[in-house]
Amino acid sequence: MENRTKSKDFTGTWKKLLIYCRRYWSLMIIAVIGSGAGTILTLLGPDKLSEMTKVITDGLMTEIDMKAVAGIGITLICFYVFSAILSLMQHLLMTSVTQGVSKSLRGDISKKINRLPMWYYNKTTTGDVLSRVTNDVDTIAQSLNQSIGTLVSAIMLFVGSVIMMLVTDVTMTVAAVLSTIVGFVLMMLIMGRSQKYFFRQQKNLGLLNGHIEEIYSGHTVVKAYNGEDKAQEDFDRMNENLLDSGFKAQCLSGMMMPIMGFIGNFGYVVVCIVGALLTMNGKIGFEVIVAFMMYVRFFTQPLSQMAQAAQSLQSAAAAGERVFEFLEAEEMADESEKTAHLTNVKGDVEFKHVRFGYEGTDKIIIHDFSAKAKAGQKIAIVGPTGAGKTTMVNLLMRFHELLGGEIQIDGIAVDKVRREEVHSQFCMVLQDTWLFEGTIRENLVYCSENVSDEDMIKACKAVGLYHFIRSLPEGFDTVLNDQMSLSQGQKQQLTIARAMIADRPMLILDEATSSVDTRTELKIQQAMDELMRNRTSFVIAHRLSTIKDADLILVMKAGDIIESGTHEELLARGGFYSELYNSQFEQSA
Repeated sequence: MENRTKSKDFTGTWKKLLIYCRRYWSLMIIAVIGSGAGTILTLLGPDKLSEMTKVITDGLMTEIDMKAVAGIGITLICFYVFSAILSLMQHLLMTSVTQGVSKSLRGDISKKINRLPMWYYNKTTTGDVLSRVTNDVDTIAQSLNQSIGTLVSAIMLFVGSVIMMLVTDVTMTVAAVLSTIVGFVLMMLIMGRSQKYFFRQQKNLGLLNGHIEEIYSGHTVVKAYNGEDKAQEDFDRMNENLLDSGFKAQCLSGMMMPIMGFIGNFGYVVVCIVGALLTMNGKIGFEVIVAFMMYVRFFTQPLSQMAQAAQSLQSAAAAGERVFEFLEAEEMADESEKTAHLTNVKGDVEFKHVRFGYEGTDKIIIHDFSAKAKAGQKIAIVGPTGAGKTTMVNLLMRFHELLGGEIQIDGIAVDKVRREEVHSQFCMVLQDTWLFEGTIRENLVYCSENVSDEDMIKACKAVGLYHFIRSLPEGFDTVLNDQMSLSQGQKQQLTIARAMIADRPMLILDEATSSVDTRTELKIQQAMDELMRNRTSFVIAHRLSTIKDADLILVMKAGDIIESGTHEELLARGGFYSELYNSQFEQSA
């Protein structure tokens, strides 16, 4: 499928790149002017060399004017020294530009990540996003550094050499141009065919990175299910696709340099033959041949440089297409104009005929969900896998937007309030624990301000984690990384302690004790009971024995509430909840 990907808009992508670089235009213009000035000085060299040759040949029969030769030589040295200085300045300026653009692109991608809706990540692999941040941005930076300055100097050198050749001798100019014109045709043909392979190369690299990240993070499962062969087979297929697209891209673009080298050498031969014939006929002097030998090199060298720059530009266009595709992805709606606020939240929550389906699908997951939770109540949501339990709390947090209906907190619809303000009313503990590389202290107080050691110790004692932390060499300052791994249960305890420290008005627990042993679960449950006191709590549980004391139990099936009530009321009805509870009781027995 990847190999059928169409090549993208080369010109359009480079327009976007140049517009993106507008804050650096002044530096780029200075670099271009410096490059152009250096090229002009280089072009004046053969003219001075021709002048020196004429002085020497004129003096062979009489006396060579060494003063004139020395003067021309000093002028040549000055030209080449200033040309080198200007080229160095251009290189330093373009390096500053490319590093600045790289920094800006990575910063914008980082900000974009936080502005994208949750559904975007359901269809994009982590490795592919990482590849855009690293590989694609690096490719753009290298291409900017290598191509723009080189391309400008090459074009000026090419045009300037043609002008100087025409000024020197028209016949020799025609011979030189005709001998190299085939190089232009070949270069345009190769560029037209190779661009699509550069895009495929970047895309296949992103897919391969995504596969590697996925397999590495799930390495234990791969080993447990003897999935090494399947993982290797997928890797080999993706690697083969990358090899194919990379080989074709580099092979086609790599043909430019040897072709241009051949054309350059062919131009030397043509100039020598035509120049010798014209000299024998007395139409030009020997100094013209000397000058044209230099001009032909200046004429053909830019072709090679332009070929190399074209290859670099193609790589940047392919990488830029992927980066801008990410930066231009649809964002969550701007909410800066919303004026409603949640202040002094009590915790009254109401779902009114909520309807929801994931973006880009026709399947409706939540059909007509209505429920009401009073402040301070413990609301349990139960049901079979896929019933929509986790989806409901995600909607409550506004991780997704509703297709219909309304969710209210203290009588205010959550879609009338900024997302950040809704998030700040909840602390969450999910089945999938999330810890980052940093100290235990940093993980505990994540985004919470003014947290004292006493608060951390109290929370860790409540979840039964304090003894373990105290046994570590650095205590709360122990860094969590690959060398300091925690068990799944310890990770869960740490995230529960994080929720306790956050101390927000409402609480969401999604199978919060699913990864801990029975004894630890009892300890955490006691801590949770204390945490949930006077807070509206939404608890998703599969072990129904843990939610018997809930104020209200909502039983979900296929996206709808089919039963609601207390534990005793639902058992007395003998309905679906009763079947679920009794089946678990029978299994535990």
